[in-house]
Amino acid sequence: MATTTNTNKGKQDMGSTGSGSMGSGSMGSGSMGGSSSGGMMDSAKQAASGAMDTARSTASNIGHKAEDATHAAGSGMKSLADTLRDKAPQGGMLGGVAGSLANCLESSGQYLQQEGLSGMAGDMTNLIRRNPIPAMFVGMGIGFMLARVTSRS
Repeated sequence: MATTTNTNKGKQDMGSTGSGSMGSGSMGSGSMGGSSSGGMMDSAKQAASGAMDTARSTASNIGHKAEDATHAAGSGMKSLADTLRDKAPQGGMLGGVAGSLANCLESSGQYLQQEGLSGMAGDMTNLIRRNPIPAMFVGMGIGFMLARVTSRS
């Protein structure tokens, strides 16, 4: 209650003197600046949150499209295997190679349709964990080949 009395007394004093009103103005702008910067912080947080949501939804859409493309590629591989079986000769050495290739294409297409990119990534991770040294050599070989290809002038 003493605070209320002092505040009212301060308002009466400020009204009677010029310096009091100037002090009130600077105090008011200081408190307004605090709420204004708080509002700016809130709007910045909301903008950042909106940007994060947009980025998440975009990444999700890209992931779904990549999964769909992988499934479509698997379906295409299976279709190619069927076409190869129909058009290739049935007997002889060429027929055996064509049949083997068709089986390989069909099983690869089925794997792509069933697993998708996430399944392939999980299988690759497990393969590298089981065989770290050969995986390191394969990575070094790929790096060497990429360096050779990109360094040619």
